[in-house]
Amino acid sequence: MESKYFFLKVLPVLFGFWIMGFVDVIGISVSYTKEQFGWSEIRAGLLPFMVFFWFLVLSVPVASLMNRFGRKNAVLLSMLFTFVGMVLPYFLFNEWTCYYAFALLGIGNAILQVSLNPLLQNVVSGKMLTSSLTAGQLVKALSAFVGPLLAGYCSYHLGGWEMMFLIYATITLLSTVWLYFVPISREEIIDGGSSIGTTLGLLKDCRILVLFLGIICVVGLDVGMNTVIPKLLIERIGMGIEEAGYGTSAYFAARTLGAFLGVFILAKVSEKLYFTSNMLIALLALVGLILVDSYIGILIFVCIIAFCAAGIFSVIYSLAMKTMPHKSNEISGLMITGVSGGAIAPLLMGVATDACGTQIGSLLVLGVCIAYLLFCSFTVKTLRNVNE
Repeated sequence: MESKYFFLKVLPVLFGFWIMGFVDVIGISVSYTKEQFGWSEIRAGLLPFMVFFWFLVLSVPVASLMNRFGRKNAVLLSMLFTFVGMVLPYFLFNEWTCYYAFALLGIGNAILQVSLNPLLQNVVSGKMLTSSLTAGQLVKALSAFVGPLLAGYCSYHLGGWEMMFLIYATITLLSTVWLYFVPISREEIIDGGSSIGTTLGLLKDCRILVLFLGIICVVGLDVGMNTVIPKLLIERIGMGIEEAGYGTSAYFAARTLGAFLGVFILAKVSEKLYFTSNMLIALLALVGLILVDSYIGILIFVCIIAFCAAGIFSVIYSLAMKTMPHKSNEISGLMITGVSGGAIAPLLMGVATDACGTQIGSLLVLGVCIAYLLFCSFTVKTLRNVNE
């Protein structure tokens, strides 16, 4: 009976990770909107910016306010923003409502990413917490995998890819109602939390700064790959958008596999070796992606990059927490702020692609991200020794 009650509480929280995965549909959405509205690369790059900009603005304030209003309420608020954003295109879909929809999705997702993991601590603890967090990330990855397939299905069978927003709105509403009616004990209210200035002041430490920039680059790489894959397949292979979306799903499948196996690999090898070797392989794969022009070749190199980059966010996040364990709350908020790298990379990719005239411009920007991550991996040992 106790086990049944446990799952009754944990399942709606885990389902929140499915809502969190909606943000990854931004990749295929850029390709659809670019064709539908005739946008330039730069204007299309504004769409991811509308999503990930809010991580820069909201992460630290939400972490502070969550102490006051509670984790569950923060998650419910995030789902409200997500629902409004996803239902809006059903009533009116044009260039502006598209921007508004993704901005609201970004606001909701920023709040959700800050509050959902801590909420899981309200229902599980000890060894179960680690496995539950892993389960949550797998749920998120599966949601991201399904997104491009759903967009293609809606385009073929429901009259337009934008119909997926109504499906997302329905799922979000069900998730909200489910979580609302499940009793979850409120965490202890913490007074006098850290200020925004104190948290941002951690960047004065060169160790934290290097790792923070690493978070920006790894998220920029992930979002950048997400957006460039369908455009690359359209440009080089001449595929339709619906078929090109399968390339994005292959990317997410490889990323899910990489994250899953990374748990076992990191139990056997050091973080530095894992970090460095993965980034070396990813850099070589990116060179291959620049040169190859076959469908199979593109998918192979895309999947290699996805597999190698899958566990890097967790590695950097863990290293940052170990650098200043007494400042774990502040560092957590700061690292989530780095997710705003997903807003920066697509804009730079748009500028580079318009300048080059091909998607090679985008790939070069991603090359800079991987190169910095490789630098960061070589610096890890020095950073840790300073701490020790």
